[in-house]
Amino acid sequence: MKRHASFQLIGVLALIFCLLLPAQAQALFGGISPADEIEMGRKFDQTIRKQLVFVDDPEVTRYVKEVVDRVAKQLPPQPYPIKSAVVGNNSMNAFAIPGGYIYIFTGLILGVENEDELAAVISHELGHVTQHHVVRRMEQMKYINIASISGMVAGALLGSMGKGGNASSMGQALAMGSAAGGQSAFLMYTRENENEADNVGMSYLVKAGYNPKGMPMTFEIMNRQRWFMGGDAVPSYLATHPGLTERIDYLNDRIKRMPASVLARPFEKDKFLRMQTLLRARMSSADTALAYYDSKPREQLSCMDKAGRGIALDRLKRQQQARQAFAEALACGANDPLVLREAGIFYFNQGEANKAAPLLQKAAILNPYDAMSMFFTARIMADRKDYAGAIDLMRRVMKMVPDDAEVRFHLGRILGESGDIFGAHVQLAYSFHYGNDAQKARYHLDKAKTLVSTPQQQQDLDELKRAMGEGKKPGDPHGGEGGRDKGAGGRTGDAPSIQLQFGRV
Repeated sequence: MKRHASFQLIGVLALIFCLLLPAQAQALFGGISPADEIEMGRKFDQTIRKQLVFVDDPEVTRYVKEVVDRVAKQLPPQPYPIKSAVVGNNSMNAFAIPGGYIYIFTGLILGVENEDELAAVISHELGHVTQHHVVRRMEQMKYINIASISGMVAGALLGSMGKGGNASSMGQALAMGSAAGGQSAFLMYTRENENEADNVGMSYLVKAGYNPKGMPMTFEIMNRQRWFMGGDAVPSYLATHPGLTERIDYLNDRIKRMPASVLARPFEKDKFLRMQTLLRARMSSADTALAYYDSKPREQLSCMDKAGRGIALDRLKRQQQARQAFAEALACGANDPLVLREAGIFYFNQGEANKAAPLLQKAAILNPYDAMSMFFTARIMADRKDYAGAIDLMRRVMKMVPDDAEVRFHLGRILGESGDIFGAHVQLAYSFHYGNDAQKARYHLDKAKTLVSTPQQQQDLDELKRAMGEGKKPGDPHGGEGGRDKGAGGRTGDAPSIQLQFGRV
């Protein structure tokens, strides 16, 4: 993407954010309170979840949340919790918005080399949040006419939708930018903003126990990307966070004055490389992922690398070679829950439930937080007519990922097969609601209404109606808008599925 085209699209996200301001804040664009920030952040999150692809693999989202939480603990008291999510996009990007939301792109995880570098970007973005840079920019906009902004946003959106107005084009447009750094005339980080975010972000990074060198090292990686991309193209993060060269020099000067013990901290790689392998195998081009693994001497491949190679081969429909790769991964990673899980999913999709079941069960035992292993195990149990066990296990998965359309769908299917028709319609209504199919969601809701016969069923129905926007809980001002705030790494039902999605591997 050329520079002028990139800048044109980057403003879209920031302008949408302006439209989501509460009415009273829009009037003057001044005096934005913490409550206003929370409300606009919530609305903004709802909007982008309808357009962008979010990663739902619990292993990935939990890992990113752990890194974000580790940094967030170093922040001064905030009026809202920090909530993270992972965007399935190859751009080397991340952005944070008022209200405590931070979004990490898979391209960033794949582009850096260790957890310290990932944490450095997170620290910088949270620096923008704690210093309220976006809010301060908005408060300077009190003389901007709202109607003119609305017209510009409409034009930007229509132009970005592309032929046919498909949502994926819109998602690409959104992914080009940073809510905290639109290169529009209205919202744009100043050099002072960037320097301040670097400064306070570095303090957060060091207090969190990371090596401070991770911050300039990450910026250097982004600077190198500029030359690799050629022409006027720039990495999306560079486009929205200018002046990296000077900032790198400043950061290196500051680091020189830090204690030797801080500079000697080892870069953390173990968990990071495992998540990077999983994302590379599933999110990168299958050919690119396979070429990466095949470029390494076979003896240098970790057990997880071998599993990743199997995933890439499976995506390329080279199942026999994938089978061999998973056999090699299991030979050295028989007690690695992630290797077990990925091998189990492969055999499940090959129709070999007897081979998949023990691998998935062992993975769930070794990692009791592995919702995906339990999800596939529950499906195997249902296929074997063990409905009671399957329902119990799938409900456990549902509690871990309550807004996942696939989990709700399969729970509904199992309930129906077991004879619980009311429960089946309830869960299918949730599934289609979270999958953004209002017509089918309404169909199953109406069916459930006709089957209510117990107080518990009425309670379940009322909860469903609230989720779908037909009612709200007492004291909940947002209950009538549908859905719930999932928190970190979650997905509202309007988000499209990706290959890490339950049941769609």
